[in-house]
Amino acid sequence: MALAIALLTISDSRTLADDASGDALQQRLEGAGHGLVERRLVPDDRYRIRAEISRWIADPAVQVVISSGGTGLTGRDGSPEAVAPLLDKTIEGFGELFRVLSFETIGTSSLQSRCLAGVANGTVIFVLPGSLDAVCTAWDRLIRAQLDATTRPCNLVQLLPRLREAP
Repeated sequence: MALAIALLTISDSRTLADDASGDALQQRLEGAGHGLVERRLVPDDRYRIRAEISRWIADPAVQVVISSGGTGLTGRDGSPEAVAPLLDKTIEGFGELFRVLSFETIGTSSLQSRCLAGVANGTVIFVLPGSLDAVCTAWDRLIRAQLDATTRPCNLVQLLPRLREAP
């Protein structure tokens, strides 16, 4: 099942022309048969991040949002703070598994990753670190399978029709 995915890069130093992480995500999602709805880049500013992601959450044509960048610990890193208040539900296991997988390659530096995932208004959202290795690890080892309707015993695709159910 092809999903409609929006990509957001958060960076004060990159442009879309030199965004290797965004390029890798776009190639991977299109290679998996999904469609890119829109790709944007905003600076590390929690209100601009929140505005872009909110726009996609409100758009019924967007099923998945993936952001990269701004998950570190510096003063400018604010992606988790920007996105967390927008989430209806958090997918706790995503960050936990991502850090376990990252530990295999970057060791204890993985504890600095504040990636997260969740659902807002029926849209699945992934907030990833900005490094090329991080986005490749996240897509290749976690996201790709969960956005594949054939993954068993369960996947996020099969939940999409039910994500907007009233409590």
